[in-house]
Amino acid sequence: MEIFATLLQYFLHIDEYLVQIVNEYGMITYIILFAIIFAETGLVVTPFLPGDSLIFAAGAIAAKAEMNINVYYLFLLMATAAILGDAVNYWIGSKVGPRAYTGEIKLIKKEYIEKTHAFFNKHGGKTIFLARFVPIVRTFAPFVAGVGDMSYGYFLRYNFFGGIVWVGLFLGLGYFFGNIPFVQKNFELVIIGIILVSVVPMVIEYINHKRQKSAQA
Repeated sequence: MEIFATLLQYFLHIDEYLVQIVNEYGMITYIILFAIIFAETGLVVTPFLPGDSLIFAAGAIAAKAEMNINVYYLFLLMATAAILGDAVNYWIGSKVGPRAYTGEIKLIKKEYIEKTHAFFNKHGGKTIFLARFVPIVRTFAPFVAGVGDMSYGYFLRYNFFGGIVWVGLFLGLGYFFGNIPFVQKNFELVIIGIILVSVVPMVIEYINHKRQKSAQA
């Protein structure tokens, strides 16, 4: 419970922590941000790391001339980290996949893998793109795609497009709106809003899928 409270405090005040990092580490901040985004998207054991909120806060800080952080460098590095992270996550899933199919990995049921495979064959690209905007889900989607043996060429297109749009959207929002006085004074509420809004695309897709399923019944 204490760990959860600490993480929540970090998320809600991520702008303040990021300013401290920039002031203390300077240009090394680029590497730190790259590493966090890569880990959040590429390692299934670190879904708790900040994604949307971190990118938004980075954009807001880049808009401050005194911070000496270039928004274009941020975009290139963070988009690259997001794309590479998903690619690595997919690769890990693909390596685990064969063992999951044989039942060697007891924690992953073969029937789940088969259902996931069928689901991604039908909705794969859309799922990979939409998952970018949903915390936790974006960490597991590429892994499941790899386990389900989705074609890498098919996965790559949506991974590349999704990574660019995800980083570009939140970085741009932070850069242009992050330093508005109201946003600065209510940054915690803005972060909560970002998290809630990020869930909307997947909810809409789920509702549409249920409607289509009902219509076919």
